[in-house]
Amino acid sequence: MKSTLRRLDTVHQRLATAVSVVDPKLLSKRPAENEWSVAEVVQHLCLVEERVLNDLKKNLERPPVKVGFLKKLLPMQLVSLRIKRFNAPKVVRPSNPPPLKEMLRNYDELRVSLKELCVQAGRERLSKICFKHPALGDLDGVQAVSMVAFHEQRHLKQIREILKKVGRT
Repeated sequence: MKSTLRRLDTVHQRLATAVSVVDPKLLSKRPAENEWSVAEVVQHLCLVEERVLNDLKKNLERPPVKVGFLKKLLPMQLVSLRIKRFNAPKVVRPSNPPPLKEMLRNYDELRVSLKELCVQAGRERLSKICFKHPALGDLDGVQAVSMVAFHEQRHLKQIREILKKVGRT
């Protein structure tokens, strides 16, 4: 669990640093009509993390369950690859993002809450809950937390691509 929490911290810090130095005029600029802006990507990450956090909390209140052995072998690193584009489920699609400072503050608070939940619940208990991912199916709680870090890494790459397209190299 320690390595997963370190990955969460590392990727989160990289992303926060990358977006905090972006010219405010570029934050909401979309590279194309069907592509998200940097602000929309950050809002999406907040929505996903909030969703994961809330689902983990609910599932921790339920009796322990087992996620299939083969599912536990699924490497979460796959989430960080940008080989295939996925459409985000409606509940985690960005809509009218708030100002960046407010969004980053919310994002930081969500991350602190997720890490606290991990420490309080512990790896053993998290491994005995089922998190339903829209594309990956059933994951255990440890995989869900790991997925958050790799999902964030995926979108950090996307943010860098967006910034190149909208004018900042």
